[in-house]
This record gives sequence, C-alpha cells and structure tokens, in this order.
Amino acid sequence: MDLYEYQAKDLFRAHGVPTQTGEVVRDPDAARAAAERIGGAVVVKAQVKTGGRGKAGGVKLAGTPEEAADKAQAILGLDIKGHVVHQVLVTGAADIAEEYYVSFLLDRANRTYLAMASKEGGMEIEQLAVERPEALARIPVDAITGCDRAKAEQITAAAGFDAAVRDQIVDVLQRLWDVFVKEDATLVEVNPLVKTPDGDVLALDGKVTLDANAAFRHPDHADLVDVAATDPLEARAAEKGLNYVKLSGSVGIIGNGAGLVMSTLDVVAYAGEDYGGQKPANFLDIGGGASAQVMADGLEIILGDPEVKAVLVNVFGGITACDAVANGIVQALELLASGGAPVTKPLVVRLDGNNAAVGRKILQDAGNPQVELVDTMDDAARRVAELAQGA
Repeated sequence: MDLYEYQAKDLFRAHGVPTQTGEVVRDPDAARAAAERIGGAVVVKAQVKTGGRGKAGGVKLAGTPEEAADKAQAILGLDIKGHVVHQVLVTGAADIAEEYYVSFLLDRANRTYLAMASKEGGMEIEQLAVERPEALARIPVDAITGCDRAKAEQITAAAGFDAAVRDQIVDVLQRLWDVFVKEDATLVEVNPLVKTPDGDVLALDGKVTLDANAAFRHPDHADLVDVAATDPLEARAAEKGLNYVKLSGSVGIIGNGAGLVMSTLDVVAYAGEDYGGQKPANFLDIGGGASAQVMADGLEIILGDPEVKAVLVNVFGGITACDAVANGIVQALELLASGGAPVTKPLVVRLDGNNAAVGRKILQDAGNPQVELVDTMDDAARRVAELAQGA
C-alpha cells in the first residue's frame, strides 16, 4: 500500500525523523484557513500517489492565505499522471540550502535490502541513476544487523555528504530504518532531504510503501487506506478475502494461481486483438480454495462489473482437483440463482490437470446453458473474446 506524503510524514514523526507539520485540506477555503494558522509563506502540495508533482504544477508556493486559496484552487482537480488531486497539503515554506536523497528499499533481484543516497536530491532519482549513476550510492543492508550507526556512516561516506551534516544524516538514516522495519515497509524514501540555511536537516517530502502481507501486525494501518479512492469492486473483493484487481477490459478472468492468471491475461489480450480488441477485465486468483462459496464470491464480483461481457474460468487442477472446482462452479451458479442474481453472461471454462475429465463431465451433466467447456487455454481465450465481442 502506497501512502500519501502527509501519511508518510506522520510515520516519520512517530519515529523521530525531523520533518514539517502541515494540514490536509480538500477545498480552497480550508487552504486559506490552514495558511492563516501556519503563518508566513506556505507550500500547497498535491496529495497523489505518484512522482513528478512539481513538474505537473502540483506544488506551489503561496505568500499569503489568499494566495494559498488560489493555489489550492488551481491544484485541486488537476490530473497528474492519471491521478486526480482531491486533497492538498498546506505546510510552512522552508528555506533550502542543499537538497539530498535517501531511501531504503527491498532489493528483490539480490534478495536483500538496499540503501540509496545522493547529495543531489530534488530531481527524479530514476533520471539521476541513468544520467549520473556515480552520484547515487547503493549500499546493501543486512536484514539481521540492519542500519546501525556503523552502516549509516558507511552510507553517508559512500554518498559523499559533507562533514557539517554527516552526523545529522546518520541519525536520520537510523530513524528511517526504524520506520522501514517497524512499519513493515518495502520502501521508505525522502526526496528531498534538505539542509536549511541554519544547518538543520529536514525531510521535506516522504514516500512510503507498506507491505500489505504484514497488515495483520498493524491494525492501525487500516486507517491509512484511502477508501474514497479505492475501486468499489476491489473494496468488495477485499471484504470477501479475494485477490482481485480491476482492469479496463470486457473479459472477466478467474484462475487458480497467480502465474496461471497472469498467463491467462496475456493470452486473452492477444486473442482479443482478433475480436475487436477485447481485453481482460480483471485479475482474480482464487488460489487453492475453489469452494462453492469462493467461486460464487468471485463470480459475483466479476459479474458486478458492467464492463464484463463474458467470463473465462481457467483452472489447472493440482492439490485442488478439477472435480472439486467443477462442483464449486455448479454450486456457485446455484447459489447466485437462489440469491436472485442468476448468471446471464457466458462462462467459458477450461479445466486441465488432476481429475480434469471428471470435472468436465460434472459440468456437462449440470447442463447450465451459460457454461461452455473448451479444452485448451488458447481456444478458451479465443472463444471468450468472441463471445465478449458479440455480447
């Protein structure tokens, strides 16, 4: 789960990282009032979960409360890389002498943690990494020892921070590591980390990504979810414990296993090119739990998407055999019908693997007119794309 800047800064303050306070508002009048309370010049910053806000006009300096209201008016509703701004952070303007970059992240390729730091903050770090890779220090961090003082000193030395700020940045790095570990994050980033003319080091921005798999350890993280920005179908799926992601196509997808579902998305997208550009409408992995209730929940979510014209169930039987999946489909259709929501859209089913023949016979014997059996994944993808086009 990605956090907004203001949420990241709240976590920073909770772990002792020096940063600014501010107020999050949703309309120009509230921005004016916040600026009056803060006093002096303020910065009005779009709160969206993407970078490049400044270049897109999402960060503006305001010298007076009236100007803060005008800046908020200009930013609210702005589209920044596909993210519409619904709220802004009003915070005190800070004088900046130097800008730096620091972060901790999960380095999946090398199966370790990685610290990155640079004396050249304030720009997109991807650009710096490409244009001047020597300006970005990359230091592996052992999961057992973590970022203690010795490791933090190694990072600051590798990045070439000046002696005048080195001790402060060593302290900031250790506190950011505290955020990284204790909040179960996969990314903690500050860009820019700044030195003020008085020599103080502050985190002027913050980016944090939390590991959703660790949510059970952090019940308070539920308060960080932006319910208003969550797709309603994804929210309903989460309530039912389904691994569902909404996409923009017309073909609903159900599969067991993330790898199989991802492959199914690709095959459907490819096949759909021959049928009017049909595309997958979702990612839904039911894992090994192909019970009637799980299947019914999955179908209910997918069929609740008005853009879905046809559904593909693609299952490879392993620990959960195909006959159990077939029984789950039959019972799911009965559950939906008895609940007043019978399936009226075509359902293409491809079963392979453990007890596939038995599973196909169960579906054939059930005789549901909306269910069509197809032997191979390629043929199933073509057939469901064809049905979606003709719906």
